[in-house]
Amino acid sequence: MRISVTIFLTDETIAPTRLARELEQRGFSGLYLPEHTHIPVERTSPYPAGGELPPEYGRTLDPFVALGQAAAVTERLGLGTGITLVAQHDPIDLAKQIATLDHLSGGRFTLGLGFGWNVEEAADHGVEWRTRRELVRDRMALMRALWSETPTAYEGAFGSVRASSAYPKPVQKPRGPVVGPRTLVGGAAGPKLFAHICGYADGWLPIGGRGLGESLPRLRAEWADAGRDPAALQVVPYAVQPAPGKLAHYAELGIEEVVVQLPPAGEADTLKALDGYTPFLPSAGVLPAVPDIE
Repeated sequence: MRISVTIFLTDETIAPTRLARELEQRGFSGLYLPEHTHIPVERTSPYPAGGELPPEYGRTLDPFVALGQAAAVTERLGLGTGITLVAQHDPIDLAKQIATLDHLSGGRFTLGLGFGWNVEEAADHGVEWRTRRELVRDRMALMRALWSETPTAYEGAFGSVRASSAYPKPVQKPRGPVVGPRTLVGGAAGPKLFAHICGYADGWLPIGGRGLGESLPRLRAEWADAGRDPAALQVVPYAVQPAPGKLAHYAELGIEEVVVQLPPAGEADTLKALDGYTPFLPSAGVLPAVPDIE
């Protein structure tokens, strides 16, 4: 099983270049970064995990800039977002950012995308909350048009683009309905989310990874009903606190990559946390199975 990491990189944490080098040298598979442009101080959106919103949410580095730095100092490390708030971007600009990063990294980019939770943040970007999912679907379609091998126009409910010359192209070739880099959709299990995954993505980025024994068969059934190749579905549990039995359970479900959570810390504490995760790397050996973990 491949072990990747996610972290809230901020102006107070370890630098992207230092972390990326350490991850590649130690044998981790990838680095996924979250996105928040800003956090309005006056807000009504509750923090999804409960309690007070941690301060790192308002200090987060731009993931594309940070991943660009990480790409420049590594050769094999996967680079991803967890997640890109697609609704909060101009899709033409975002398509260029994604294609450029994927091109410069040699096809190492994974687009983890989602719909967001902070109503106030989205509103400052002009997003109407009740239509954000439809907006994301529309913007993904527009970006696929720009990533297509031949100039392709797109006219949607929320935006349009003329048939255009738009280079570079993402490295990975089109596969089924998916055009662009490896694409994973984040969010809670349910018919709406699964429809997005089956419609334009390579798989699912479930936060925390709880309940996969129940939800994964439902997703696989919807994936098959959509005519997608059963072997192509990718499920990557995200922001996981690892334990041997938990990772063994994921492996039994056919999961090949897990993203573990690092603390938003300085260099010394981050490297100490990586030391704690080293036993879970594939080179450390086979983890014992614990079949009763949910």
